[in-house]
Amino acid sequence: MQDNLFDLKKTIFFRFILAIIFVGVIFFLPAGSLKYWQAWIYCGVIFTSIFFITIYLIKNDPKLLKRRMKYKEKEKEQKIITKIATLIFLIGFIIPGFDYRYHWSNVPATIVIIANTVILLSYIFFFLIFKENSYGSRTIEVEKGQKVISTGPYSIVRHPMYLGATLMFLCTPLALGSFWSLIAFAPSPLIFIFRILNEEKVLLRDLPGYKEYCQKTQYRLLPFIW
Repeated sequence: MQDNLFDLKKTIFFRFILAIIFVGVIFFLPAGSLKYWQAWIYCGVIFTSIFFITIYLIKNDPKLLKRRMKYKEKEKEQKIITKIATLIFLIGFIIPGFDYRYHWSNVPATIVIIANTVILLSYIFFFLIFKENSYGSRTIEVEKGQKVISTGPYSIVRHPMYLGATLMFLCTPLALGSFWSLIAFAPSPLIFIFRILNEEKVLLRDLPGYKEYCQKTQYRLLPFIW
């Protein structure tokens, strides 16, 4: 058990370092400058949030953390959606650096701060979801013994994780000071909608009690809308 936890911590550490390097390259290389202050604030918000959530999960729910580290989808539809999403988000994250370098946008500092605040609140929302649902994997699958979660955020919408992710990604271009990046991130709600529709097929097929949960909690993503 201790060896498994050590291996998990080691894997997390290396992935965290690689993520910092990757994000640094994808932001500051196109920007051509380390003075890209919007990127520094954004990185501070996301990596600080991820750090504290990870520390909590290592101590309280390492199994969930291990689930969150899976990236390989089993469902054919999800593999396609993931590839499209990866391409869109990659483009969306590259544009702000060039936007900063060539001064395409002029996003007020107040908007940048507000957008980062929403992103921080999204991570707090993720934390509440993780505390409620230990089966919150990145991939679409139903594990043996998995139960329907209908409390906390799940009593309001069936997919609160996607609600938080939608808010986060729509605010990301503004947090990075780029209006043009909004164009790239605009399809993100549609991507999550397609993902949700396919995910629900899997859950209805494989997760006992999910059909009854759907009847009780009517809205998938937005209360009173959908």
